[in-house]
Amino acid sequence: MNSYVEHANITVNNLTNTIAFLQTAMPDFKVRGEGRNEHYGWCHLGTDTSYIALQEVVIDKPVDRVPYRQLGVNHIGFVVDDVTLVAEKLKAAGFEEISFEESHPSRKRAYFFDTDGIEWEFIEYLTDAMDSRNDYVL
Repeated sequence: MNSYVEHANITVNNLTNTIAFLQTAMPDFKVRGEGRNEHYGWCHLGTDTSYIALQEVVIDKPVDRVPYRQLGVNHIGFVVDDVTLVAEKLKAAGFEEISFEESHPSRKRAYFFDTDGIEWEFIEYLTDAMDSRNDYVL
């Protein structure tokens, strides 16, 4: 068996907003489970084999963090069939595109902020050749 990422757990301000963002990009992501306890609401959103565990904020205290310069998660990447279509849907829904990268011959990538300012990456691979997909020199 090869190891793989089953889930990542992300704290968000509003479950409904984040679910809407992710389902706009990836309509195949379904709510696998959800609930609320005395402290917070939660949701597992994804496929049968992987998902994003979302948890609502309990203490709303701003974090003064410089992404890509200080500790913390910078973004999570998802493979999609058509990154151009995903980007169009997200832009039409009012989400902010950070960048759209088409310079690599084996992949296209789009980066977006959700309503909480969390960065998400969407990747379309243009080949099945793993050596080309994983080429970081080009």
